[in-house]
Amino acid sequence: MKISEFALRDLLPLSLTTIPCVSVQKQSKVQEAIALLVPYLESMTDSLIVTNGDNKPLGIIGGREIIECVLSNPTSNLFESKVESVMSAQITKVSGTTKLKDVIEEWKKTGRAFSIIPNLIGGYSAISARKLLEVGKSSMTDMTISEMPKKKSITFKVGATVNDIINMMLKHKTRKLLLENSNQFISDRIIIEKIVTDFDYLKNTSNFLDLPVIDFGLEYAKIITKDLNINELSSIMFGMMHPYVVFKDQAISPWDICLTLLSDRMQEYA
Repeated sequence: MKISEFALRDLLPLSLTTIPCVSVQKQSKVQEAIALLVPYLESMTDSLIVTNGDNKPLGIIGGREIIECVLSNPTSNLFESKVESVMSAQITKVSGTTKLKDVIEEWKKTGRAFSIIPNLIGGYSAISARKLLEVGKSSMTDMTISEMPKKKSITFKVGATVNDIINMMLKHKTRKLLLENSNQFISDRIIIEKIVTDFDYLKNTSNFLDLPVIDFGLEYAKIITKDLNINELSSIMFGMMHPYVVFKDQAISPWDICLTLLSDRMQEYA
């Protein structure tokens, strides 16, 4: 049977609910949400759950909501507004019996690789693309990187501004962009961290969108030179704080592993 036909509880029997959802109340300021997002983006989860104080999920707020808001209102006033005014009301809930293919197909529709699942302590845990790297690294397939679904890498030029980058991210529905002819990349996380650490929530700049991102401290994707099996690649990415690799001319994120898990070639599971 294809991996994608398995239920989540069968694929992740010991760790399905080990990543707790990080939550923020709807009346909190956006600044408080960002302070929570910065340490968790990509390393554990991609979004916060917005609640009304009794742990009932009302919406989510993640990197996408923040950069969208910065694009339309690049001032410090944005971060004083309430979370409920910028959150997305779109929440994907799953259960242990939900099939892997149904999770990923739903993510393809929403454009966000993030779901919540009830846990044993009465709250919710997070299921993200990063979480599904666990499935990839446990697979027993001979499928290799070169056989993964191909896509064109989205790149930017040295002179690109914050405005250029955010618009490209939203247009192409991606959170990372490669600097052309290199393995350096910019991400929504890097932009948000810069807003917090260097610009004090945009109190120290009046032209944030016009700034060149080349000065933001780009990070390096790991270069893979061998045509590894998908489980080997997933293991490497699982061990990375911010998983992103380059193989030949292809940039690979955890989302690409998710799409690969839908393949008929991914037949067995260890």
